[in-house]
Amino acid sequence: MSTDPLVIFTPSGKRGRFAVGTPVLTAARKLGVDLDSVCGGRGICSKCQITPSYGEFSKHGVTVASDALSEWNAVEERYDSKRGLKSGRRLGCQATIQRDVVIDVPAESQVHRQVVRKAASARVIEMDPATRLYYVEVEEPDMHEPTGDFERLERALKAQWDIPEIKADLATLARLQPVLRKGNWKITVALHKSHLPGAHHLIDVWPGLHEDGLYGLAIDLGSTTIAAHLTDLATGEVKASSGIMNPQIRFGEDLMSRVSYVMMNPGGDVEMTQAVREALDTLIRELAAETGVAERLIVEAVFVCNPVMHHLLLGIDPLELGQAPFALATSDSLSFPARDLDLTALNTSAQVYILPCIAGHVGADAAAVALSEEPGKREDLSLIVDVGTNAEIFLGNSTRVLACSSPTGPAFEGAQISSGQRAAPGAIEAIRIDPRTREPRFRVIGCELWSDEDGFAAATAATGITGICGSGIIEAVAEMRMAGLLDPSGLIGSAAQTGTSRNIPEGRTHSYVIHDASADGGPLITVTQGDIRAIQLAKSALYAGSRLLMDEMGVDHVDRVVLAGAFGAHISPLHAMVLGMIPDVPLDQVTSAGNAAGTGARIALCNVAARAEIEATVRNVVKVETAIEPKFQEHFVNANAIPHATDPFPNLSAIAPLPDVSFNSGGEDGGGGRRRRRRSS
Repeated sequence: MSTDPLVIFTPSGKRGRFAVGTPVLTAARKLGVDLDSVCGGRGICSKCQITPSYGEFSKHGVTVASDALSEWNAVEERYDSKRGLKSGRRLGCQATIQRDVVIDVPAESQVHRQVVRKAASARVIEMDPATRLYYVEVEEPDMHEPTGDFERLERALKAQWDIPEIKADLATLARLQPVLRKGNWKITVALHKSHLPGAHHLIDVWPGLHEDGLYGLAIDLGSTTIAAHLTDLATGEVKASSGIMNPQIRFGEDLMSRVSYVMMNPGGDVEMTQAVREALDTLIRELAAETGVAERLIVEAVFVCNPVMHHLLLGIDPLELGQAPFALATSDSLSFPARDLDLTALNTSAQVYILPCIAGHVGADAAAVALSEEPGKREDLSLIVDVGTNAEIFLGNSTRVLACSSPTGPAFEGAQISSGQRAAPGAIEAIRIDPRTREPRFRVIGCELWSDEDGFAAATAATGITGICGSGIIEAVAEMRMAGLLDPSGLIGSAAQTGTSRNIPEGRTHSYVIHDASADGGPLITVTQGDIRAIQLAKSALYAGSRLLMDEMGVDHVDRVVLAGAFGAHISPLHAMVLGMIPDVPLDQVTSAGNAAGTGARIALCNVAARAEIEATVRNVVKVETAIEPKFQEHFVNANAIPHATDPFPNLSAIAPLPDVSFNSGGEDGGGGRRRRRRSS
């Protein structure tokens, strides 16, 4: 009997098998994939646009052939001729499934758009930007003194601003003469000065006094999310922050999957580079439109990213980063024109600065965290954890700073979770479970009320309750452990063992029901045994990385823990510790740094001296390579337990003693599963 084709949707990670000829839109709806459509599948609204990906996807175990979807049809042809479809796009209501396929649902085709959780954190930054405005009065040309307009501008800048030398590209030079004459020889120039020795670069010119300001972009280019902050270069004010899903996720959810895609598919790196550059242009245009800032006034961009994203942004094959010794093409900072990245949604002469990388798997995003949090300037021993698809970890004080990366995967982002989704209105983001009744209450993004409060149903009627995002699944697992629904090994108990009908059988395991709207055609939102395992793998990698740094430092405890990234701002320290994501410390010594990588990017954007500072700092950071450390696996295995198999958690035990339960196969226990395990002698 033939097997129906396998369909995998990204970024949700949802998958299923469907008969040949099933429309993509139908498959998406049956799997609960967030794919929009308002025209009833007639090919009119274009809301259901999707992007199929072709080639070998080792992570998913599929090879996608060029004929995986039906051929382009007359409806798509008509729509494309009238309104245009982006290259590679199909209409989900028209394309039908023929063979195994990986399908990306772009942000604009999702009903529930992602909420950017990497918002700019409030921060006092000393303003000294690399790009500034200068008003000058230039001498008029004189037949008796034959000098060019550019040379007289240079002479005026030296006399009036003590700027000795400037240089210009052809596009800016071509605008100079008409602007000088229009301003009656009075002109405002935007000059970019590198933190390295050299001439100022002439970015743009305006007649007379230009008072509309200059703007720059601080961009955190993550594996899953791209976040950008449009910033006033005079005041440091963030005019707007926005973000989009990284479209490369359709090639692989984690970094090594993307490297693998390049290995298996010649030209795959070029595909991914083009995809991310197009997404950046889209994001920049959206920010400019939202704020009313002219694209021409955006004159600079600072990027922070991990090494694989760094190489793919630059158009460098990341193959070497997929194998020891994980060699970077370059670890130094980079400065060059934005047009070298094919970015067109900003000034044609805009400049780009990319922070230095620390080592093969510890990139410019980690350098930005170090710039923001300054672990090397404190006396106490600080553990800084920037949680994402690839986590960066720092441990240090004024004596020594260590760093490593740890492959946590996308589970903390809500991916690979049965009811998981990205952070969007309607997603469960916080949960509490009553330890006596085992009944849950929760809060969703877009509503401040808890589910057991009056007015919750009305307040969430528009968005619905759609799934559970990263912070929600982390809290759910921790709450299940505290309520005795989950044993230390991560096993979910049965209804008989736990005393609650919310624990339902699912094959040979059990799931916990958080919300059931299936009677009304809504979703059944559960935490499955598979979800628990995905979170265990992610948190074990994170904790093992921290322990490895502690071993290297020769310590068994730290003084403080800083949670950075979108995760850090949306999860409680208690839940992180119950889960065993971080070492045991007093809870008041666990703080959130918000989007520290984004903050570091803003500091480098607004203060040119900070660029030299971080370049000096990264040279003194000691990199620990988790991939080749034998003890990493030992730490990883011990960290699978919740919170941990061997490490004591005295601070946690003092405030939240965890139930001593066991749900092994012989443990049918009608008393709620609280029977102690019998120890063998």
